[in-house]
Amino acid sequence: MNFINRHIAAGLHEGIALEEYSYPLGAQRKWPIRYRSIELVAICADLATIVLASIISVFLCRIYSSWAATGLANAIGSAIVVSAMFVSLLKMRGMYRPSELLVLRNQIRAVCGALLYAFILLAAAAGLLNFGDDFSRSAGIAFALTSLALLFVGRALMKSLLMRGLSGRKFAGGNIILISDQPQSSDVGLVPALTMLGFCVTKHFSLPPPRSGPDHRKRLSARVIENARGSNVEEIIVEADPNRWAELRAFVAELRVLPTPVAFVPVGALSEMFRRPTRDLGSAVCVEVQRGPLTFFERAIKRFMDLIGAGLALLILSPLLAVVVIAIKLDSSGPVLFRQQRCGFNGRSFSIYKFRTMRVLEDGPSVVQARPVDSRVTRIGKWLRRTSIDELPQLLNVLDGSMSLVGPRPHAVSQDGQFDKVVRNYAFRRRVKPGLTGWAQIHGCRGPTPTTASIERRVEYDLWYIDNWSVRLDLVILLQTPIEVLRARNAY
Repeated sequence: MNFINRHIAAGLHEGIALEEYSYPLGAQRKWPIRYRSIELVAICADLATIVLASIISVFLCRIYSSWAATGLANAIGSAIVVSAMFVSLLKMRGMYRPSELLVLRNQIRAVCGALLYAFILLAAAAGLLNFGDDFSRSAGIAFALTSLALLFVGRALMKSLLMRGLSGRKFAGGNIILISDQPQSSDVGLVPALTMLGFCVTKHFSLPPPRSGPDHRKRLSARVIENARGSNVEEIIVEADPNRWAELRAFVAELRVLPTPVAFVPVGALSEMFRRPTRDLGSAVCVEVQRGPLTFFERAIKRFMDLIGAGLALLILSPLLAVVVIAIKLDSSGPVLFRQQRCGFNGRSFSIYKFRTMRVLEDGPSVVQARPVDSRVTRIGKWLRRTSIDELPQLLNVLDGSMSLVGPRPHAVSQDGQFDKVVRNYAFRRRVKPGLTGWAQIHGCRGPTPTTASIERRVEYDLWYIDNWSVRLDLVILLQTPIEVLRARNAY
């Protein structure tokens, strides 16, 4: 039952204020479920929900005869595949932890992303394995929408039940012996947290002061062993500062005569380290003190979206691109494409592609930003810049991996160095790949950045995007970008 470390010390009470609940005065009616089982219950609920959604979608297709129906066996088979992928994605992201189930906004975002990715994989598998004829498009859409609706309702119910269970101390639990060097009462310390999770602290012992000698330790261990053998105790929890571990190791060793598990809950300054992810580094244990903005799995999803999105966009827009190429050649002399060095992921420079919109090709240590009335801009260039069509060649940058469809917009290398000196945290935006469009752009932060305030506002949006990235957020930005282009704010 080492979940105590993960959930109590890791901050379950971020979602619920512990001080709102008083220590129970008497026995209460418990639910037949333990706190440690919540994750398994949530997983089973999601599996059942998606299978139920597939069955409902089949009957909807049969009710509305204009919809093409899919066989019930095929629908349930596809539901099993989708639910397995969906649950695996959320499990890898830790979204089934009770502390995460309490944050409905994050749950909705995670559900949208995982469900979208699961259906994309299902569609890809159906196409590759040539069994797509067994499924109808209308049934697939009905299945997806029904799953989304039921999962949203399920998440709201989960949060409500979890809040009710925690506030009313409804979860079943066992007896625990608590040994601590911290002050404990019914209102402070670990006792109310354990009680809220359904556990009963049958006995509370205070650890002797540091360096008090082996005699004190042996007397304490003898009392703990006597109490543990005389009652039905499921676990012994030791709460102390990690700095005392050297002397606590000897105390815990004396408790090995008991078949009872012993858990350690750290407190104090070093307790923060126990909340960090760990991994093996040879024979050493490595503690992660700062993670990248996106995990390997999240980067893989984003790259998959980039390749599919950029490839489809180039294919669909190829007639428009051909017309633009001809128009540029007829309008003025010079190359069709303009290449400029921009600062990208991790500060590495790369060559960005744009349709040429000016009579000059500025690059290097000095780049003058465009102005509302700029004699350098060609006739066709004004239209290209206003509609952002000049940015479309950057789809090639997306395909070669130097850019993403969505991310902070890259600046010229010379401007990047200037902004880095005057804007705090500007460098943080380089933690992800630059994008063709971004959160800042759909909020009107397009075009030049003539003032410090304008670049600070753009950086604020960029950092929010990095901290809150999700598949759903990228899709929202991509869908809102054409609307922002039509508004033509700060586009010249």
